[in-house]
Amino acid sequence: MGDLNATLTKLSEATIQAAFHTKYLFFTGKGGVGKTSIASASAVTMASRGKRVLLISTDPASNLDETLGIALTNHPTPVPEVPGLMALNIDPDAAAEEYRKRVIAPMLGKATDIEIAGLREQLSGACTVEIAAFDEFATLLSDQGVATEFDTIIFDTAPTGHTIRLLSLPKAWTGFFDINERGASCLGPHSALKNQESRFAAAFDALKDPKRTTVVLVARPELSTLNEAARTSSDLRELQLTNQILVVNGVFLATDKNDRLAQSLENKSTAALGKVPQSIQGLPRYLVPLQPFNTVGLASLKRLLEDAPFAHLPMGLAAPSTGAKATLSLAALAKELAHDEHGLVLVMGKGGVGKTTVAAALAVAVAKIGKPVHLTTTDPAAHLAQTIVGTLANLTVSRIDPKEETRLYTEKILGSKGKNLDADGLALLREDLASPCTEEVAVFHAFAKTVFEARRGIVILDTAPTGHTLLLLDAAGSYHREMLKKMEESAPGKLTTPLMMLQDSTQSKVLLVALAETTPVSEAAALQDDLRRASIEPYGWVVNRSLAATSTSDPVLIQRAANEQVQLQRIMNGLATRVAILPLMPDEPVGIELLDQLLAQEWN
Repeated sequence: MGDLNATLTKLSEATIQAAFHTKYLFFTGKGGVGKTSIASASAVTMASRGKRVLLISTDPASNLDETLGIALTNHPTPVPEVPGLMALNIDPDAAAEEYRKRVIAPMLGKATDIEIAGLREQLSGACTVEIAAFDEFATLLSDQGVATEFDTIIFDTAPTGHTIRLLSLPKAWTGFFDINERGASCLGPHSALKNQESRFAAAFDALKDPKRTTVVLVARPELSTLNEAARTSSDLRELQLTNQILVVNGVFLATDKNDRLAQSLENKSTAALGKVPQSIQGLPRYLVPLQPFNTVGLASLKRLLEDAPFAHLPMGLAAPSTGAKATLSLAALAKELAHDEHGLVLVMGKGGVGKTTVAAALAVAVAKIGKPVHLTTTDPAAHLAQTIVGTLANLTVSRIDPKEETRLYTEKILGSKGKNLDADGLALLREDLASPCTEEVAVFHAFAKTVFEARRGIVILDTAPTGHTLLLLDAAGSYHREMLKKMEESAPGKLTTPLMMLQDSTQSKVLLVALAETTPVSEAAALQDDLRRASIEPYGWVVNRSLAATSTSDPVLIQRAANEQVQLQRIMNGLATRVAILPLMPDEPVGIELLDQLLAQEWN
């Protein structure tokens, strides 16, 4: 790769001011690329240089608290040891409750208790959570209130698909206001939204103003994340967010040139950086090296952007050992899942942990056992077909495409509810279907159809990153409650909802995928808690891309492998009873042959 320090611009204390010179900074990218680490390290560095900085997470599955090492709320909290830096989480549930209160307040004393209860139920969906979260940070995009107290406001956003949807809301709702003349929408009384129109318009103006807002596209030196950055860049340009820069995180330079894994990682970095998609080649580009330490806690965040050479550690570090044994190989886990002729397997976890790879490998194994299996995904950024590469007997691959599902759902509603409407009624129905809520409903219907399909065969579902998945499960819960309400007077035992299927361990099995790093494990543990509160017990964990499961001799990689010990022990000695551990492989497991190799790996 040559001397990276001489040929590539590092994001560091010396270059950060040139990179981030606007008041508003939006960090976005594919899950797992390190958005929170880079955003947090940037905030710490800028505050240490005398700026007043507010760091905000808009991710429904935020790990900003853990990264900074402090408990955050939905109000600015000072970060100890970093004068000038404050942080907050936009709590989607709290934002939604505040939004509901504002919508319902004008009706108190004017509507019946039944009408108010009905409106509250109407406002319980995931779309309400989304618009409420935007309502919160629309205030922070104005030059009023708390925003005036800071020189820089940094948004650490959810994985790409959710971010695009969030940033497009002001434009979507402004357009909806223009065509919808009725007094209601899927978010309740129209007036409740109409009153926010000017605030949303002002937020959109701030987003597309290159003097006020910079979009930071974060990627890793991998073609998949660089391609995702290119797609995001294009989508944001369509929204008129044109001031963009690219930060490539985790660039690796091998110390031990005889280590095949280390040399492979360096070669892949080199190859990826040589194939940056043309659409983003012209963007200002900054790089952050792969470090031997975890980027959790203020000490690590301060080190991440230090003006220092790429890390080189002394040779001779001892190879790590967990002292514990995983209970299953991935192949053995696949045999368990294929035992029955039907069932749903949900592969869940934080973005970037390799859910698609794990789901694809399991599907290949089940198909080779001889059981028909349907592999599908709810992740708009997933690439199942590219991971499988080719065809295999007994294996069907598909995806739930939000745009296509919305089109099909719209046609279905127009063909049923719109069949007997007059011209005015049909126009009103079309207006309602133009609402941004329609996509949420359409995707849930497709998700529910997939869940029920598992009653007749084996379905493996590669889910979207955690926050997206929780919204889907929340929608399943809302649907479940609504169906129970409608069936109250019917005979028991005749109702089956998607949530009931997910709660039945004989019908559905959830696998949590994580990396052996602090944040992915903590997020998977939090997801496990959320699932248990919904009476869904995870079946097992898969630890992916473990360096401790390799025989690396590179000192940087050895140190990172040693750092995995605490997390591996945490998983195997408390969080999970069934665990498969997969090594980081020199060649990315793409294609049936390499997926077979991954299935054959045994922990020792």
